[in-house]
Amino acid sequence: MSKISIKETQNPTILKFEFQDFITQNESFEFKNIDEAKASPLAQQLFYLPFVKTVYISGNFIAIEKYSIVEWDDVKDDVAEQIEEFVKNGGTIITVDENKTKKQPVTVYGETTPNPAALKFVVSKMLTKNAIEFKNIDQTGASPLAKELFKFPYVKEIFIDENYISVTKYEINDWQEITLELRSFIKQYIENGGTVLDENFIQAVTEKEDTKAKEFNNLDVTSQQIINILEEYVKPAVQADGGNIAFDSYNETDKTVKVILQGACSGCPSSTFTLKSGIENMLKSMLNDEAIKVEAVNA
Repeated sequence: MSKISIKETQNPTILKFEFQDFITQNESFEFKNIDEAKASPLAQQLFYLPFVKTVYISGNFIAIEKYSIVEWDDVKDDVAEQIEEFVKNGGTIITVDENKTKKQPVTVYGETTPNPAALKFVVSKMLTKNAIEFKNIDQTGASPLAKELFKFPYVKEIFIDENYISVTKYEINDWQEITLELRSFIKQYIENGGTVLDENFIQAVTEKEDTKAKEFNNLDVTSQQIINILEEYVKPAVQADGGNIAFDSYNETDKTVKVILQGACSGCPSSTFTLKSGIENMLKSMLNDEAIKVEAVNA
């Protein structure tokens, strides 16, 4: 039996106990108590330890979240030894349900954005070709996943685009306290075949895109140029940061361009700076007009 490595995580209450080999096949499990842990005899045994709050099993590790009644330094070696003994004696880590529908394995990782209140969860598969933003649970008719995410008390806003989900949080929690929980939830939800976006919504968006194309043709030349610049030069950069920018309007009289900021860009402390020093300067230069101003409708 190979020795288990003990690894710290970003969250001081969670410790990872790593094996040299994989202990689950493309599956992640999270158990909050002994009753939930029926699929894992090992997790059930760990719950007999009074300080164990949550057990996560994924890939090549078991992660344990503890209550604050003990310090990890005092108990981590005993826990590692207990896990080693259990496995050495032929104990089952996780019971595989052969009748379960085959999961679609995905990887999910958290990526920071320029907005400290927003984190981007990148998924190893395409989720949508149409960006969509949700400000609250009442708007989530198109996305069962967004609806579930709003049930976490710290989730403030959700933005879904291409292969990522951008989550904006309230200040009550730090990212290090909630990232693992959110990442595990998104991973399990997608692997279990949960619907990220409803197909009916996709159809509605396609119709909206057709309308937008017609509207584009009716716009003045400057507005069309601005939209093209935003699409080609600005959008890829803000999407990389977990956000989106959409053209709202252009006023020929006072040369004001109004845009809508979404996802991580919405409410980001550095978004005003980006608008003024980045986008505004770019439009002034590319349109050769120093009078142009850029404002965010929802900044």
